[in-house]
Amino acid sequence: MTVPDPDVRTVVVVHGYDAAPDQHWFPWLRAALAADGVRTVLVELPEPSAPEPAAWQAAVARAVGEPDEHTHLVGHSLGCITILRHLAGLPQPWSLGGLVLVAGFTGPLESEPSLDAFLAEDVDVAAVRTHVRRRLVLRSDDDPTVPPAATDALAARLDAEVQVVGGAGHFRGRDGITRLPAVLDALAPR
Repeated sequence: MTVPDPDVRTVVVVHGYDAAPDQHWFPWLRAALAADGVRTVLVELPEPSAPEPAAWQAAVARAVGEPDEHTHLVGHSLGCITILRHLAGLPQPWSLGGLVLVAGFTGPLESEPSLDAFLAEDVDVAAVRTHVRRRLVLRSDDDPTVPPAATDALAARLDAEVQVVGGAGHFRGRDGITRLPAVLDALAPR
């Protein structure tokens, strides 16, 4: 198992649409980080099947508190844009140790037209980029929900490293993803 960077003291994990903190690879990540003494918060977003941007951002704000260089945020799918919106709205100055976005995107998806209203407002990614020390975007090569181009576009806007995890689908339990070592590796010393 990868040992997290000693500068990583808190990890906040934000799930996506129609999900919960006890699904997918989130419990595994919390257990792996807890074994190394890292405080891990799995945010429970309100109404995950009928998301409302302001309510989701408020839940993330409560969980994150004041970000610092020892805090890392991990988002999955719709949780990624929620994290980015929260960070973009923070008063200056602020800094964040790291950001790991899994199957992230910022615009409407053909596969999920019901989320168009949630995604109608873009996010000022440039306002985030300069305040985050480490940035990684993970995507699968066979995601049925978020096209690779959408995740690659987010990575380019963030000036983030992109890592492709083969055969991971949309990184859900039903895709067989109940562990995601690439996230743990992203929190390791560099």
